Parts: sequence; structure tokens; C-alpha cells
Amino acid sequence: MISVRRAAAALTAAAAVLSTAATGTAAAAPSPSASAAALPPGLYGKGDPTYDGVWRQSLAFLAQRATGYQPADTAVDWLLGQQCADGSFASYRADTTKPCDATTMRDSNATAVALQALGAVRREAADPTKIDTAVTSGYGWLRGVQNKDGGWSYTPGGPSDANSTSIVVSALAASGVKPGSYTSAEGRTPYDALLALALPCSEDEGPGAFAYQPDKEGELLANADATAAATLAGLGKGITAVKATPPQAPTCVDLSEPTVERAALNGASYLAKALVQTGHLTTPPLPGATDTDPKPDFGNTADAVVALAAAGTARLAEPALQWLEQNAAPWAKESGPAAYAQLILAARAMEADPREFGKVDLVEALNATGPAPKTPDTSAASTEDENEDSFLGFDVWWIIGIGMVVGVGIGFLLSGRKK
Repeated sequence: MISVRRAAAALTAAAAVLSTAATGTAAAAPSPSASAAALPPGLYGKGDPTYDGVWRQSLAFLAQRATGYQPADTAVDWLLGQQCADGSFASYRADTTKPCDATTMRDSNATAVALQALGAVRREAADPTKIDTAVTSGYGWLRGVQNKDGGWSYTPGGPSDANSTSIVVSALAASGVKPGSYTSAEGRTPYDALLALALPCSEDEGPGAFAYQPDKEGELLANADATAAATLAGLGKGITAVKATPPQAPTCVDLSEPTVERAALNGASYLAKALVQTGHLTTPPLPGATDTDPKPDFGNTADAVVALAAAGTARLAEPALQWLEQNAAPWAKESGPAAYAQLILAARAMEADPREFGKVDLVEALNATGPAPKTPDTSAASTEDENEDSFLGFDVWWIIGIGMVVGVGIGFLLSGRKK
């Protein structure tokens, strides 16, 4: 997931530069951030945050809450400070004293995951009211940039893609909102957008997979990362999903009018088959690379584990989890907080102990990448782990408040940027 986000952000930045040269009106691409020594103390990780600052911070929060920790107040304040006045988030804002304007590259992925993370830490935050305001305005912005087909693009104005739509669905579901009720002005839901990207069960077309977007010819090509994200979204779950019961065998079934849940189960079938041979997913070589061998994709493998567990097919994800335990530690150490968080959430989904993940204590490693979190309340943690909604810590009145935001559907101006 994190490698895909960085690549998408880099492509978005490049597209913005080209568009600026052509029209003189597009948003400017972000430049690399300052050195690690100059990074703010509340931020997790020491790497360049230009393309993933908000993302890695948010995943760290979700993984910490999953293990009973509350992020430090300085970390929460840093994330709140990244929000634009209209409720959106960019991937990273190096100078938050300057207000967001037309050149700010707003990011639906960063916005959705930040809202989910802020909701997760709200219960024990120093200023819950401040979080309430941030989350309310953030969902209003997402509603305003929803595409006509019901989905979302990485940056506003582009065509819907499976990953961005699924990340927003995850945030909505975690907030207590039924994603199917979150309709565009044309009456389309996020599930309509996802179903348009679902492939049939034909072996030639990628059995049951989802495409990221149609290609230039309008064809749908199977994409494992998009499939993992859309499987979770189709089940009304997200990146913090836990193992579903009762267990079931993955199947791929074509229907004349498929439901989004059926499409999600088809996606789980595709992921199970993709993991059979090696126990992990791979990423193809970049265009022009001299090394043409596919490389193991640790992040997307972790996402696939969560998706299979959420679909009730955890048994088929066990070899992949074991492979991650044996091989993912160097990747996580190099990649930082988001990688540790993905592994923690994969272990949690499979009811494994993230503190004994191979030879690594993932929780300790994650906590060491940022300001020390608050000591966990073990009595509260046992309650929070009962199900995903209680883990996120939303009060009933808060769920009702988010529902009111959905009903109002405040719109905001689009930046017009393409991915």
C-alpha cells in the first residue's frame, strides 16, 4: 500500500508539472521536504515525508490504537495541523503557517485515512472537540469532491479509482456511516464505482479481481493492490478489519447483477489464488528498469492478508502471514512507521501477536519511530479489540453527528487536477 501511494503521489506531482507547463493554471508539484533533522517532533518516521507524511502518521495511529496505545498529544497536534481550512489534507505540508490555496495538492487518500485516524484517537485525546471539528469538515470536503459515479480519485477532478474509493469507504465505515448511503449528486454510491471496476470470473481476465482504473482503451486489468482494497470496501470494512467468522472457502461467482459483497468475495478468491505459489504478492519492474525480475511486495501482501481474514478465508492467508514473519523485518525497518503499521494490522486481523512477529516486536518498533505514546490501558484494550467499531472509539452521538454531515453534503470547489 505505501509503495503504491508513493508511486501515485510521484506520478501526480509529475502530471501537475506537465499540466502547469501546458496551461499555467494547474497546481504546483510539491518539492522534496527539508532534511530529517528539520522534521517536526510530532511526526512519525525520519524519511522524507513529502509524499506520505499524513499517510504514515495516520497508519501509525491506527496501529497504536489496535494495540491499546494512545499517540502522544504532540503527534495528534501535528496531524491536526496538516489539515487545510476546507477540511482536506495534502500528503504533507512543510509550512503549515501558510494557508492552503489553489496550488496545494489535496489528497483524498490522505484526507480519508487522517479522518479515520483522528476518529480512532478521539476518545483519549486532549481536545476531543477540536477533533470533532476537524473530522466534520473533512467528511464535508470528501462529500464535495465525490465523483458523479460515486467514487473518488487520488486528487479531485480525476477519474475514480478502486484504491481511493476504497480508502474513503473504509473511513466512512469506521465512522459508523453506511457507505452505500453516501451518494453523489447523481445518486451513485461508492459501491457503484467499485462494481464498475470489478472483473468477471474468467481466468483470462483475472478471476474476480478489481482493476485500479480502466486502461487507455477502456479495458479492466486485474490489480492485486486494488483488489485487496476493494475486497475490504465491498465488505463494508477497511484497513483495521479483523478476522470474520464463520470461515468459508473463497469462490468466484458471476451474477447478472452482482452485489458489491459478491464482488468482494470474488476478489478474495483472486487474492487467494495469487498467493498460492509463493505465499506473497509481487510488484512488476518499473518501466525501463534493467532488472526485470518481479520483486516481493511486502505492503500489498500484508493488505491481502487483512482482506482474506475479513472475508472469512483466513486459513488461506496463513502462509502469507508466515512469509511476512520470516521476511518483512528488513523492509519494515527501511520503510518506517507505515510499514510497521501494516504488519501490525495484518497480525491483528489473523489474531497473531504483533509483539512476537518472527524475531521482531512490531509494536515496540513502531512506537520508537515517533514521540512516545501514552501507556496502554489493558482493561480498555480488551474491550476495544472485540470489534472494529468499538476499537475506533466512537460514541453514539458522534456517529449521529457524522450522519448529519452526510445528509447535508456540503460541497467545495474542486482543484481540477488530474491524477
